[in-house]
Amino acid sequence: MGDAPPCAGNAGECPICDAPGRHHLANLQHRPQSYHPPRRLPHDVTFRTDVRSGMLVYTVTPRGPRPRGNVVYIHGGGWVNQILPLHWRLTAQIAAEVCTTVTVPIYPKVPGGTADTVARSVVQLVLDSICQGEPTGLSGDSAGGQIALSAALVLRGDHGTVLPQTVLISPALDLTFTNPDIARVQPRDPLIASEGAGVFTQLWQGQLPLTDPRVSPLFGDLKDLGPITVLSGTHDILNPDARLLARNAKDAGTALELIEQPGGLHVYPLLPTRSGRAAWAFIVERWQMACCP
Repeated sequence: MGDAPPCAGNAGECPICDAPGRHHLANLQHRPQSYHPPRRLPHDVTFRTDVRSGMLVYTVTPRGPRPRGNVVYIHGGGWVNQILPLHWRLTAQIAAEVCTTVTVPIYPKVPGGTADTVARSVVQLVLDSICQGEPTGLSGDSAGGQIALSAALVLRGDHGTVLPQTVLISPALDLTFTNPDIARVQPRDPLIASEGAGVFTQLWQGQLPLTDPRVSPLFGDLKDLGPITVLSGTHDILNPDARLLARNAKDAGTALELIEQPGGLHVYPLLPTRSGRAAWAFIVERWQMACCP
């Protein structure tokens, strides 16, 4: 087959761009991915599972003193892939070093899960935790960062709940992928390509438009949202939207701290590199401030 022309269609309309995504979905139907934590982790924590808000939920707790607060962590994976060992390492580190509980929902992925249903389930997890008197924040990476920020918007808008901290790692913020600066970054990003996300974003949006804040939180009203920390590498096609989010937050009067890693790749804080380890320490520090003020 010769080189195909660039796809000019809308998400999900190009059979050439979507073929790898649909093939991946078909493989997952036959060979579901494991979501269980590794048997060995560098931190001494315990895992408990139960079903809440219609999802299997892991509760990660440090051994020793009674933990303070709760971090609801939403893992990434393009709305289709399961949680990975690197996610479990980060959640275990947060639990152990902050001495806090980390709640990790195994949320339904596409095609079974949609932005609206998952956001509502995550919101309920947070509300239940707050009702128990625990300082509760949200965190997530990549697709999980989108879910986390969308849930924070729903919590503020529908429930009047402002979180003490939201920490986002390389979040997907605008699923239209129309930021013109993406094309500038794309040649330097070896991990993700905007044109390959069509089939997943189409399934994830469900009946909502791509510009709905439950799908693309960049379009949400950031006023009175509570403090936000965003970590983003400059060699990540999601970085231009992180910069735009920071400008929008400033205009809305919301405290947003954007930490940019020069040359950093997508989800660089989760990678076993010097910059990744430094970012891990920074994330732990932020949660110590939020959970133990």
